[in-house]
Amino acid sequence: MLDVTALGEVLIDFTPSGYSEKGHVLFETNPGGAPANVLVALSRLNKKTAFIGKVGHDQFGHILKGVLEEQKIDTSNLLFSETVNTTLAFVHLDEKGDRSFSFYRNPGADIMLEKDEIDEDTIKQSRIFHFGSLSLTNEPAATATFTALEYAKKHNVTISYDPNLRIPLWESLEDAKRQIFKGFEYADIVKISEEELEFLTGYRDVIKGTEILQEQFGTAVIFVTLGADGCFYRSKHVYGHKEGFQVKVADTTGAGDAFIGGVLYQILERNKPLDHLTAADFEKMVTFANAIGALTTEGKGGIPSIPTMEQVERFLKKNS
Repeated sequence: MLDVTALGEVLIDFTPSGYSEKGHVLFETNPGGAPANVLVALSRLNKKTAFIGKVGHDQFGHILKGVLEEQKIDTSNLLFSETVNTTLAFVHLDEKGDRSFSFYRNPGADIMLEKDEIDEDTIKQSRIFHFGSLSLTNEPAATATFTALEYAKKHNVTISYDPNLRIPLWESLEDAKRQIFKGFEYADIVKISEEELEFLTGYRDVIKGTEILQEQFGTAVIFVTLGADGCFYRSKHVYGHKEGFQVKVADTTGAGDAFIGGVLYQILERNKPLDHLTAADFEKMVTFANAIGALTTEGKGGIPSIPTMEQVERFLKKNS
């Protein structure tokens, strides 16, 4: 039995790492990709995970497979494309450590995953299936993703979703909204940012925005990440806000993914229906997830900065 299987992109993040003698920006290569980051967080919390996706049959693709295996993530469904290269992302950091991205993905191997390559049995054996909207931007990966979601529904697997809006990867904002909403039709758990909430609902107000999404799609649990301000959460019975932790931010890449990894860990540990989660459950879950997200921002790159259980426990003890 697997705790969490995730489908989507695993790629190389080129992260700024200072300047050369001639004043040119230097980049270091870090493994990344939102669904892969989520699995790394869970794996470091000692959960059993598997990845479904595609990389290029190139140096970067083989590095990524090695990284996932090092993290004890099952890679039997990580496929290699013979014709398309591994997707690359260049990360741009502002003075606060907040990031934006430029993608080399026209096409990239991650969007070449096909529906016939989805292993139903892997999904059937999972307690949670996680996906993001980046695998919905292009065919054939979009159809492959919806095929996987149908398998998850068929086998009553809990579905976790990160809308993860990356505007440059969509043909149009209308197309983005339509496909992202299609993902909502399957999701039990959603992690969303303030900006994504406003894009989808027209409201930055977390109470109103999440209420609209829940009424429209019946989503069991919604988490809105608020950066340094923590997180807003809503189920069908309770909602609330939990403050974040103050840390020295180096790079916010992967923080939201680490957060959702922490949330999914807590949901697995509680092992009860989402509708039965209480306000006290949410307080503990979100405190834990906020801690993982905060710790991830202290280092450069997504996957290299995600903390272990020991680091999280030490941090929570220190900040209790």
